[in-house]
Amino acid sequence: MAVLLALLTGLCFTVICVIVRLLIVIRSGSKCKPGEKGPVCVLVVAGSGGHTTEILRLMESLSQSYSPRHYIIADTDKMSEDKIRTFEKSKKDTGSKGQFTIQRIPRSREVRQSWSSSVISTLNALLYAVPLVFRLRPDVVLCNGPGTCVPLCAAGLLLGLLGLKRVLLVYVESICRVESLSLSGKILYHISDYFFVQWSTLKDKYPKSIYLGRIV
Repeated sequence: MAVLLALLTGLCFTVICVIVRLLIVIRSGSKCKPGEKGPVCVLVVAGSGGHTTEILRLMESLSQSYSPRHYIIADTDKMSEDKIRTFEKSKKDTGSKGQFTIQRIPRSREVRQSWSSSVISTLNALLYAVPLVFRLRPDVVLCNGPGTCVPLCAAGLLLGLLGLKRVLLVYVESICRVESLSLSGKILYHISDYFFVQWSTLKDKYPKSIYLGRIV
């Protein structure tokens, strides 16, 4: 009985320590200024269809200091790689310098996939996301809604939780979300350092969000 009580006490203490550390990491985002130290390594999460188009429009507005750029796409995404390579070629043609890579991880959730199986597929994607993010060590994770961004942001948060590197999490909700957040947005709203919405109706519902009008 005493051994069991000691184990439960140790478990509770560990959980409390993790929660406190997590809150400290989340609340330290405003102090994280990666651009002050030189080039910013950015991990860009692209999704099929409109998500990739929107995220590339965001990338157009970023300076050359955001390099290297690591694009992450789902392994079942057949179109995004061509769009990314075309975009990067156009930047090179205009004289912009910088390195980029394209990485693939399993998709977290397919269209119309059941919620129960989504949990399993997301955990599977997390197994690939953690070693990838730990290897790339980005300064910023930039995403706009595809399910793939959830395990990648979780991996970035884990880097900070372990004290290895503070990764800035920037989420831009898709322009098509007018009245409610996407599922990814509802999850990442609580842990993102900067959470942008593109409609004032969402700003009213989610006070932590930042509304600058249409940005893509």
